[in-house]
Amino acid sequence: MSQSLSNILIHIILSTKLRKPFLQGDFTKQSHKLLAGITSTLECPSVAIGGASDHVHILAKQSRTISLAEWVKELKRVSSMEIKANYAGLELFQWQSGYAAFSVSQSNLEAVAKYIRGQEAHHYKTTFQEELLLFLERHEVEYEEQYLWD
Repeated sequence: MSQSLSNILIHIILSTKLRKPFLQGDFTKQSHKLLAGITSTLECPSVAIGGASDHVHILAKQSRTISLAEWVKELKRVSSMEIKANYAGLELFQWQSGYAAFSVSQSNLEAVAKYIRGQEAHHYKTTFQEELLLFLERHEVEYEEQYLWD
């Protein structure tokens, strides 16, 4: 094959440091737009972005030229710098050091996108901790709970 072709869909979950509620009010949409722009610059176009005040979900197509670890590292690094520099009152903003990422099949794209867009309503009845544990169990990801929440 003379071309490298792929369609790798990834659902990334990022939490703010200590789950502080930085992502709220008017800044919620601004932060989602910022994340969409950064991930697009990394050639990983977003499909859907949503979240609650303490975390964000990103559904995007992973580029053939960047590893997942490098993608998330750059997304967090650049967004943190932009937020601290350009948004009053958010000089202490930080992402939690880890992240969660799950593969998404093309056949589930719309369902996952709808879930991500409905995050605000979803978190009226489910906490971030409950949601993350459910994802980890569903995707059979081994973890040590003591390291999930710091």
